[in-house]
Amino acid sequence: MTEDNIYKTPESDLNVENNAVLEFAGFWIRVVASIIDTIMIMIITLPLLYIVYGSAMWESESMVNGFWDVMISYILPAIVVILFWRYKSATPGKMILGLKVISLGDSEKLSVGQSIGRYIGYFPAMLIFMLGIIWVAFDKKKQGWHDKMANTAVVKR
Repeated sequence: MTEDNIYKTPESDLNVENNAVLEFAGFWIRVVASIIDTIMIMIITLPLLYIVYGSAMWESESMVNGFWDVMISYILPAIVVILFWRYKSATPGKMILGLKVISLGDSEKLSVGQSIGRYIGYFPAMLIFMLGIIWVAFDKKKQGWHDKMANTAVVKR
């Protein structure tokens, strides 16, 4: 006898018990999506940095050149990525390649907390030789450390 989970949201069609219905996205397709996203972010941020700092931006030896550098190079990309995950379930690179970031909870949609946690999770995942990112290649659900921290996965649409 099977009973429906009364706590499961009505709009959720995610079958958590049987992950075989999900086709998890592998390491290399996610790398390509990340490269696409990086190029798109640079197309936006580099002209803005040039407008604010001029050619002095490229001559500086400092990693951070001031308030606007932090806002444009770090805060703006973080906000954009989190908003894309929250409202489109994918960044542009993932959308182009037919991938989607999902929650492994009762609903596929990421919460704001999961989106922020996933983004913050990139930092420890990249800290030691990118081990937390490379982990995607060996994990059964193709999750990196940032995915495990936020209980998310990347799947093919």
